[in-house]
Amino acid sequence: MANFIEDIINEDLANGSVKSVVTRIPPEPNGYLHIGHAKSVYINYYMTAKAYGGKCNLRFDDTNPAKEDDEYVNAIIRDVKWLGWDGEITYASDYFEKTYECAELIIKKGLAYVDDTPAEQMREMRGTLTEPGKESARRNRSVEENLRLFREMREGKYADGELVLRAKIDMSSPNINMRDPVIYKVLRAHHYRQGDKWCIYPLYDFAHPIQDAIEGITHSLCSLEFENHRPLYEWVVNNLTEFFTSLPKQREFARLNIEQTIMSKRYLKRLVDEGKVDGWDDPRMPTICGLRRRGYTPTAILSFVEGAGVSKADSECSPLQLEACIRSELNMTAPRCSAVLDPITLVITNREDDWTEECETEINPNDESAGKRKITISKRIFIERDDFAIVPPPKYKRLTVGAYVRLKNSYIVKCTGYETDDNGNPIVYCEAVDGSVGANVEGVKAKGVIHWVNSDAKDAEFRIYDHLLLPYDGGSEDFADRMNPDSLIVKKGKVENLLAEAEKGSAFQFVRTGYFVRDTKSDGVVYNRIVGLKDSYKAK
Repeated sequence: MANFIEDIINEDLANGSVKSVVTRIPPEPNGYLHIGHAKSVYINYYMTAKAYGGKCNLRFDDTNPAKEDDEYVNAIIRDVKWLGWDGEITYASDYFEKTYECAELIIKKGLAYVDDTPAEQMREMRGTLTEPGKESARRNRSVEENLRLFREMREGKYADGELVLRAKIDMSSPNINMRDPVIYKVLRAHHYRQGDKWCIYPLYDFAHPIQDAIEGITHSLCSLEFENHRPLYEWVVNNLTEFFTSLPKQREFARLNIEQTIMSKRYLKRLVDEGKVDGWDDPRMPTICGLRRRGYTPTAILSFVEGAGVSKADSECSPLQLEACIRSELNMTAPRCSAVLDPITLVITNREDDWTEECETEINPNDESAGKRKITISKRIFIERDDFAIVPPPKYKRLTVGAYVRLKNSYIVKCTGYETDDNGNPIVYCEAVDGSVGANVEGVKAKGVIHWVNSDAKDAEFRIYDHLLLPYDGGSEDFADRMNPDSLIVKKGKVENLLAEAEKGSAFQFVRTGYFVRDTKSDGVVYNRIVGLKDSYKAK
């Protein structure tokens, strides 16, 4: 069933008002993209432009040089391409001259004026939701004077904030955005692309519709907070028909909100600046690059966004929905391997010191074509500390003295005893049950199956990630008061040799433990947990 945006496009194509769908992704290069921007990519590229055989531009809203940087531009391009977008890259700054011409036309029509009212006083004069605003004493300047002052603003004759250009609309409008909004300001700031060419800059609400019209955007799709800005968007383009005959339409959709997740570039930048995370690509961050480093895939992210739906009603998704998408994908694609995150030693006492034996294990039970591989077991192996108990709790199904368990893909073993080393760690002694590899033995019943790695396993670091934020309890709105102290737990353990040699960015299912990816930035053998298993084993 089509959603409301698809209904709009279908109607526009059917009545001939639109010949070909053209959309845009309009990020501001003042930070890295987060998963909320993936919804914009999905809607503007996959759901509309690509689905209808049109095109989608990646257009940078670089109208605020004080906060913008090449670093962010390059990161955004990299992230959007990683999500699968393919199209033309454009920049708002390339249209500054045309935008300026549009402003002069608006002035010549008597629809804009230069104002020197101090910013604070101007805010007070805007009025409230229940009281109309007050007109500026400069509102009725002549067209000639406004043109002269505006051109002098461009020439650099005024200090930052000394003069602004305001649209002349309606100070009594019930929509505060229509109460003579500022559309140009004086700002001396070095622009990362334009250098020092400009000392005046258009505001987003004025520049954006002009850029859409220049690029022939048919459907300007944005999040719901811009709904009250739509009348201004339409006012701008409707008063520039001398320049543009094909006028874009703005339509709004609800943002993507996820529980326990910061969905604001400004707050995410604060996390980075205050050192609460290890950069924008920290795997705990909801940034696209953070999710990529965490081991999420474009298909899983887009599947989550699609499943969240497209509507005009705000809602909040559970992070479990995102986890389910990547878990479902990796369950079908990730090779199975073994890693022991908290190792203790197990010794098979009824085997010689130099004994080794090959066993066979599936690479992925959901992919028959993957086949099987060989693993080696020897007299000494490593198992998880939680898989052995001196005093077992009720219904315990792992190793304890006198109990049988199966070593996955290998022998059934019986625990005959244990001792502790100088550090207080248990060393577990077991006897292998002959003939039990891949078979049952009469009179022997293994309580459970545990995983292991061989004695030649390599040292590894495991990073177990959780949500950055604790659940909202109705108290402070400041994320700093809700930081999860256990959002990162680091463990030192052992991995199969195969995992030590894997390429960075490779994802695996660690048997009985979860899905992990080899970290792309660390030099050693470091694995980040992507997500736990749906039936993750927990000690009872």
